[in-house]
Amino acid sequence: PQVCWLAPEQTAGRQKPYLYTQGQAVLNRSFFPGFDTPAVKCTYSAAVQVPEGFTAVMSATSWEKRQDNTFIFKMSQPIPSYLIALAVGDIVSAEVGPRSRVWAEPCLIEAAKKEYDGVIEEFLEVGEKLFGPYVWGRYDILFMPPSFPFGGMENPCLTFVTPCLLAGDRSLADVIIHEISHSWFGNLVTNASWGEFWLNEGFTMYAQRRISTEVYGLAYTCLEAATGRALLRQHMDNTGEDHPLNKLRVVIEPGLGGINPDDTYNETPYEKGYCFVSYLAHLVGDQSKFDAFLQAYVNRFKFQSITADDALGFFLEYFPELKAQGVDTIPGFEFDRWLNTPGWPPYLPDLSPGEQLMKPADELAELWAADGLNMEAIEAVDIVAWRTYQLVYFLDQILQKSPLPEGNVERLSKMYPKISKAQNAELRLRWCQIILKNNLEAEYSKVKDFLHSQGKQKYTLPLYRAMWGGLESARALAMETFSATAPQLHINVQNYVKKILGLEVAE
Repeated sequence: PQVCWLAPEQTAGRQKPYLYTQGQAVLNRSFFPGFDTPAVKCTYSAAVQVPEGFTAVMSATSWEKRQDNTFIFKMSQPIPSYLIALAVGDIVSAEVGPRSRVWAEPCLIEAAKKEYDGVIEEFLEVGEKLFGPYVWGRYDILFMPPSFPFGGMENPCLTFVTPCLLAGDRSLADVIIHEISHSWFGNLVTNASWGEFWLNEGFTMYAQRRISTEVYGLAYTCLEAATGRALLRQHMDNTGEDHPLNKLRVVIEPGLGGINPDDTYNETPYEKGYCFVSYLAHLVGDQSKFDAFLQAYVNRFKFQSITADDALGFFLEYFPELKAQGVDTIPGFEFDRWLNTPGWPPYLPDLSPGEQLMKPADELAELWAADGLNMEAIEAVDIVAWRTYQLVYFLDQILQKSPLPEGNVERLSKMYPKISKAQNAELRLRWCQIILKNNLEAEYSKVKDFLHSQGKQKYTLPLYRAMWGGLESARALAMETFSATAPQLHINVQNYVKKILGLEVAE
């Protein structure tokens, strides 16, 4: 299941086959024999021989091409096994910074260079200023074929990302900031077990938003965090707040046949984890002191795998005055409750600086949800200058208010081609969800086109859920689209879709 072999039609160029590996969480055991647990770290080397006309790349600190098309790789820093990654295909590279290249199929390389030229170094420098030296040497990005199931995979030295990030306007750079943040949180300091995945993701979300605040300002970052909170709300509404997976410390018990940690993957470790780290910052009460703590935390645990108890123990040791106050047992906010009780986070960071961007979006959504449309008020709002996340936030509000009164969505679609004809994947996802929630059969082709264009799990599963929960025609669309696109999807994503559609999942 770890080694994904793509036929030419599953790639962007459609000319040559492609291979990539995806190790997180426990799949690298099917790629090479090793201790496939994040508790163990090691260095590695590899020799990979590929056919003429193909290039191999790996998550390694040094690469060398020898004759007979053999590539030699060495990773000189100890890493957990899930970060060992290989890709082979018709791929070329372009420099985008002093220590960064983009890699992609030839048909995507120009777009990749344009989107990321000069921006990666800025993010890396801010990260180093906040969290300490970047220890991995290079930071390259490989744009994967469209069937890649994730937004990004933080393989050291070479992040694998979805081609959905090539929005043409640099608006989806947040995903890259997230993956860059893993260079410290996750790759350098790693959760010792997948039951405490929030240590990787909660700290990384916090780090991502710190970098974003430095680069884009607080208002924008609060808006982006508000979209994250909306995703957490959606997830908890879908599963029920008291679902055992809505704890930060998830119990992955080896029952019958065991539990695949991949099945525990959801918004909770990311967004509830972010809230917990934000709560720790709130206890400290001074951003620069908390930044200094994060740097000390990385330095203390670098190249190690740790538990939540290690992390929280170090926090209390670093701030003895907080330890003396017993901040870990404040009623309702006990560290133990954060870790072991499912449900909504007891503390939510203040996102009000985002209000200046959210308020106009909230007001516009209200106008569109009304029975009689006040076109004068609607036309007075100019959304041309809105950045992607402001539009995403607006669409999230529309989705929450859907189904809208008869005819409103059609008018909205005509009025804002910037939204209804968007090529940006985050906007397309929300627009497709709105189409389905409002039973807008005339626009079903947009849902179909989007699902044909990419196979990212985060976009694919919500749309199949929405289709399956909708009209007979939406169910038919789901079946038809899945039978056409299944061969292009990652095996895990195929199986998750089959579950949604009630189809047999092959063991």
